[in-house]
Amino acid sequence: MPSTAAEKTWETCLTQISNQISKQSFRTWFAPIRLINLEENNEIARLRLAVPNAFHTEWLESHYAHVVRKTASKVLGRQTNVAYEVAPDIALGEEKNDRPVLPLEPSRRNREYLPRTYSTIPSPSGRPAPNIAPIKNTCLKPEYTFDSFIEGHSNRFARGGAVAIAEDPKGTGYNPFTIYGDTGLGKTHLVQAIGNHALRKNANLRVHYVSGEQFTSQFIHSIQENRVHCFSNFYRQIDLLIVDDVQFLSGKEKTQEEFFHIFNELHQTGKKIILCADRPPSAITGIQERLLSRFQWGLSADIQPPELETRIAILQHKAVKMGMSLRLDVLEFVAERIRANIRQLEGALHKLSAYATHHSRDIDINIAKGILQDLMEDCQVRLEIEDIQRCVAQFYGIEPELLSAKTRKREAVTARHLAMYFCKQLTSHSLKSIGNRFGGRDHSTVIHACKTVENRMELEGAFRDEITVARERLERYTPGRSVRNG
Repeated sequence: MPSTAAEKTWETCLTQISNQISKQSFRTWFAPIRLINLEENNEIARLRLAVPNAFHTEWLESHYAHVVRKTASKVLGRQTNVAYEVAPDIALGEEKNDRPVLPLEPSRRNREYLPRTYSTIPSPSGRPAPNIAPIKNTCLKPEYTFDSFIEGHSNRFARGGAVAIAEDPKGTGYNPFTIYGDTGLGKTHLVQAIGNHALRKNANLRVHYVSGEQFTSQFIHSIQENRVHCFSNFYRQIDLLIVDDVQFLSGKEKTQEEFFHIFNELHQTGKKIILCADRPPSAITGIQERLLSRFQWGLSADIQPPELETRIAILQHKAVKMGMSLRLDVLEFVAERIRANIRQLEGALHKLSAYATHHSRDIDINIAKGILQDLMEDCQVRLEIEDIQRCVAQFYGIEPELLSAKTRKREAVTARHLAMYFCKQLTSHSLKSIGNRFGGRDHSTVIHACKTVENRMELEGAFRDEITVARERLERYTPGRSVRNG
């Protein structure tokens, strides 16, 4: 046990660190830390700290190593080395004094009025599946595991956070944990792997996976049957709630209201919430501010399109599962041309498999080129101003006509500025030509829009994330097709 003096020294360090970072970052990454030991001599000090898991260590070392070392050295008056040790059983120090803790289970009165049908998992259609206990029907696909998820640079951080939570759902401070990225990159696989892994470690854990669309449908059905309290009680008893495509709640005020209260009770009672979205939480429009702020309480991790080596590994893994044996040059050919979507990679394999089975012959590079011609990306597609306008408008969920209108609504102005910025960056049109295509505006308006975007990118990390996602979608945009998450 550390001495009282050592503990006071560490408390002083924590106080100073809390003044240097955001409250939420401090609560997530520093509140769980426990002092193991403090060794001091005349020249150097050594600080040993306990953290919940290896992922926590990696995050601290990569993001806050300088802050911790500099602060400790200042407090101790000498150079201080900091070492972290994983101690999964340490108690988490989440702040709980600023909100009341609600009961873990529904009250006795509520249980008396809880219909039998809603003691079960609601079906995707909104109608409850009778006589199925929650623990037996989690809506998880058993094939979605960490072992079958191919790790690469593009998803390593997200997978690391997911594994940490799955190993100890109650032992990490990442609540909620949000994974975001474009469609077809493996988000659903990863969040369901959390649930499957957590259930293998604790079969009594109440885990439930639901999409934003299913949640909305179930809520509407509960209103129609006058059983909203039953719907609410069911979700408040979940230990690990996974909500996919949470952006689907956008614009649905009553559904958001109900989800807000469910979220609060689960969070306050130490239950884990996993969210999945097609964009960063800060970029989701049409969500109430108080709910959006809760989405950003915990940890957010993005999944980017996989790099070439990861795409090849994914193809190899899936080919083995399908009983196929493909030459490396064929795998490389497919991976080089299908870059943005894992589902498209899998679709290419299915086409190759069907051909090989039907014709009873091996697939070579020439055969693959002919079979997959319609799936190959056309990298020569040239975007015009109208393409950029449609893409950006779809990204923000507004009508393209608003980009040329006189409206000063915040979403329309942001989208207009960003569309002008991309037009200047990605086309050869003059500033005057760009302005004309946005409702007859002059070149100075385009210059102002571009400077506004650049300034916000420098000052606002959330806006930079938003720009990154929008640009990635624009680079993969095909004229005439939607970029919204399907």
